Amino acid sequence: MAVDHSSERAMFEAVLHPWYEALSDPGAAQQQVLRRFLRDYAQTEYGARHGAAGIQTIAEYRDRFPIATYSDYLPLIRETMEGNHNALLAEQPAGWAITRGTTSDEPKFIPMTPTDIALRISAGRAMMQYVVAEDRFDLFDGVNLNLNFPSVVGTLDVKDRKVDYGYSSGIYARYVTRLTPLRSTPTQEQIDELGGGKTISAWEARFELAYQECLDENVTLVGGVAPTAVSFAQYLYRRHRRYPKDIWRPLVATLGSVPGINTRYRPILHALYGSQLAIREIYGTTEGIFGQQMDERRAWLPNYDLYFFEVGTVAGVKMLYEMRRGEMGSLIVSTPALPRYKIGDRILAVAPPCFRCIGRDRWYTPLRYAWDEFLTLNLGQL
Repeated sequence: MAVDHSSERAMFEAVLHPWYEALSDPGAAQQQVLRRFLRDYAQTEYGARHGAAGIQTIAEYRDRFPIATYSDYLPLIRETMEGNHNALLAEQPAGWAITRGTTSDEPKFIPMTPTDIALRISAGRAMMQYVVAEDRFDLFDGVNLNLNFPSVVGTLDVKDRKVDYGYSSGIYARYVTRLTPLRSTPTQEQIDELGGGKTISAWEARFELAYQECLDENVTLVGGVAPTAVSFAQYLYRRHRRYPKDIWRPLVATLGSVPGINTRYRPILHALYGSQLAIREIYGTTEGIFGQQMDERRAWLPNYDLYFFEVGTVAGVKMLYEMRRGEMGSLIVSTPALPRYKIGDRILAVAPPCFRCIGRDRWYTPLRYAWDEFLTLNLGQL
C-alpha cells in the first residue's frame, strides 16, 4: 500500500514558500530583511553610531553604514568577547565560530547569536527541496551521515573570561539537528566528545566513529563539507577496504564550503558514493547560509528572505539581484551580527537567479575558474 505523504509535503512546502516568494520578488524581500536587521542594529552601539534607528531606505543604509572587512570589525569582536555584547550584537552570542583557515593565515572568530542560528536552518532547504521535487520521502527511512566539525575546538582567554570556540557547522548541528525530521548519526554530542583536535589522527577517530555508528544504518543523506565527505570515503578504503557505495546507497548529498562541487567534486563523489547520488550545493560560510541549489541546475539560489546581499562590481556597488548574466563581483552580506560585511568571496551571476561562488576575491580567481570549467568540460553550463 502506498504511503500518503501529503502532510509532510504540505509542511515542507510551507517552509520553502518564503524562499520561493523571495526569489520571485527579491526587491521586496530585501527591503523586509533590511527593516528587520535595522531593528536589531539599532540596539547595538555600532548601529547607534551609524543611526540605524532612523534609516528608512536602502540608499540611507548604504550612506550611513560603511562596507567593512573583518579587520574593521575586529576591535568590536574583541570587545564583544570581553563581555560587552552590545558593542556589536543585539543579544548574547550562543557560540563563537572559527574559520577553517582557508581564507588567510589567521583564523577569524565570528559570533553566532540565537537569531543567527535560527536563520541557518535554511541549510535544510536543499534537502527539503529535493524531497518535494523528486518525491523521495523515503529519505526519512534512513539517517544523515553526520560528518560535521566539532562545535568546540578550543578556548580563548579574553581578559578575565574564557571563551569557547568551534566550527559553525558543529555549533549549528548542536542546536538545530534535533529539530529536523532526519536523524543525524553520529550525534553532534558524540563528535564533540572526541575533542577538537585537527590532526590526522583526530579526524580518523571521527571518521571511525561515523563508520561504526552508521554501519548498520540506512544512510540516505550525506551532509557537510565536500572535501570532508571525500576524505571520509578515502579513509574507509584505507582502513576497511570499502567505499561508502559498498555499504550504503545514499540518495542525496548536500555539501558546501568550496567552489566546484558540481564540477570538480561531482565525479569523485559519484565514484565513492555511487552514481545514484544527487548532488545539491549549499553556499554556506562561517558567517551564514546564503543560498542553496534548487534542482539539477548546477548553481545556488540566494536566501533573499533571510540575508541582505550587495555586491561590489567594476560598475560600483549594487544589489545582488541586479547582477546580469556573466557579471562578477565581491559579495557584501548583512547578517544579524555583521552589517555590510565584505566577506571576501567572488560571485558570478551564471543565469540569475542562479549564482556561483567561484572562489576568494583575488585577481586570479576568474582565471582559475575558467581553467577549471575547461578541464571539467562544464564551460559555464548549468
